[in-house]
Amino acid sequence: MPVRPPLIALALLVLGTGTARAYTLEILHFNDFHSRIESINKYDSTCSGEDEAAGACFGGAARMLTEIDARRDAAKAKDEAVLVLNAGDVFQGSLFFTTYSGKAELDFMNRLGLDAMVVGNHEFDLGPGPLAEFIKGANFPVLFGNATVTEDPMLGPLAEGPRVLEAGGEKIGIVGAVTPETATISTPGPTVRFEDPAVTIARDVAALEGEGVNKIILLSHLGAPEDIRIAGSVAGIDAVIGGHTHTLFSNSEGAPYPYPLMVDGPGNAKVPVVSAGAYSKYLGDLTLTFDDQGAVTAAGGDTILLDRSVTPDPGVLKDIKTYSGPIEALKAKRVGEVGADIDGSRESCRARECAMGDLVADAMLDRVKGQGVTIALQNGGGLRASIGAGEVSMGEVLAVLPFQNTLSTFNISGAGIVAALENGVSEVEEGAGRFPQVAGLRFTWDPAGAPNGGRIREVLVAEGDGWAPIDRAKVYTVVTNNFMRNGGDGYAVLRDQGDNAYDYGPNLEDVLADYLAARPGYTPPPADRITRAE
Repeated sequence: MPVRPPLIALALLVLGTGTARAYTLEILHFNDFHSRIESINKYDSTCSGEDEAAGACFGGAARMLTEIDARRDAAKAKDEAVLVLNAGDVFQGSLFFTTYSGKAELDFMNRLGLDAMVVGNHEFDLGPGPLAEFIKGANFPVLFGNATVTEDPMLGPLAEGPRVLEAGGEKIGIVGAVTPETATISTPGPTVRFEDPAVTIARDVAALEGEGVNKIILLSHLGAPEDIRIAGSVAGIDAVIGGHTHTLFSNSEGAPYPYPLMVDGPGNAKVPVVSAGAYSKYLGDLTLTFDDQGAVTAAGGDTILLDRSVTPDPGVLKDIKTYSGPIEALKAKRVGEVGADIDGSRESCRARECAMGDLVADAMLDRVKGQGVTIALQNGGGLRASIGAGEVSMGEVLAVLPFQNTLSTFNISGAGIVAALENGVSEVEEGAGRFPQVAGLRFTWDPAGAPNGGRIREVLVAEGDGWAPIDRAKVYTVVTNNFMRNGGDGYAVLRDQGDNAYDYGPNLEDVLADYLAARPGYTPPPADRITRAE
């Protein structure tokens, strides 16, 4: 069993001598909750009762509340200041969101006692309406950061800029930021615009400093690489609490970044940057010490694994059961069985051919092959979980495909397909969700090439019993999901050049369930569709 750190982090990284430790602030934080109200298994999907009894589950709102309450109470008992912050993407990812459109997530976020939250891109997945209802019901401020919503009749009156919170008798400025890619990776609609976050952050920091606030936290849904860049280039930020890329900052072996990562900022500042993975599996615990001038003199802490050592809050478990009643029958419905684990992890499906990508693309193509469709494209970011060997429930299928996308078919030239693939491999280094999983074609790409025009080296399409080079002038019939067909994840070429489009086919989760039902004992095929040139 992992050893959990003490309630208050003891090992602080000393940044300088400064004056006496004038003020200590503990920040409890999490990000990319993605509707994981129930506990999760090792595949990041809903944990079964059997796994829960075996102590093999993680996270969930009930464990999160237990841990937050324990650490918040311990800090207050020592008369130390504490804040609870969320770095976005509470929406989307389980049947709770599919069923309640954000109302269940709102209930449990209120129960957790957040002090502030920044919107993530998935908060816009259902358009402005559900997000507006979430904000109106929230017991905490929801920051828009660089998202300009003044033109939206529902969100405009609710817009939150930088906020000043009081903790332990001190003023703490909170600045928000959300990825500008929200315009293409979600569905905010035409009334929401996204500005350059570096510009808006600098503006908001200056405004807070003008009000005499000298302790400023950036609550960011930009992703780890951008968080690090901002910390190193925008003056006045004392710490960055991040999300979006699901990055785990931890002092445990194997994590990509230590907790905290100390970034050299302007004016010789050392700026701690942190993020706490995703799916409610971890709670971040950052302790900052400030001198009398508001400069950070020490920073320490770690992410806390919410495993079986954390007892779920019984009241929250009772409420979860109430919410889950109407959807329990659907979740439990058996759709088939698979003979091996099917990898749908973020790390795989956003960077290379993955087993889940092959499965979903094959299912899409199989569903419409009678219509003359020969090629399937699926964005890796649309695949949200793996499936373990054995029986498969509809709940597991919906964990993989939670977005209620429909099949979309259209005609497009070979040149358009190549352009789409170029878009798909253009941001692999950032872990972008646009990476293409395919069926009916094979391609080779070279990371050394220029993004969006120089990475695709070869494309072959299935012809008869073999493979032939794609004909750029030929028109092919393609199936994808309606999100991609309408330009999502940067696939503007599908929107602009796709002809005879039909976006209202069956839901993708039903297509996958039917495909598995017809293939008992399904095992993934060999990986031979996507080749990375070395």
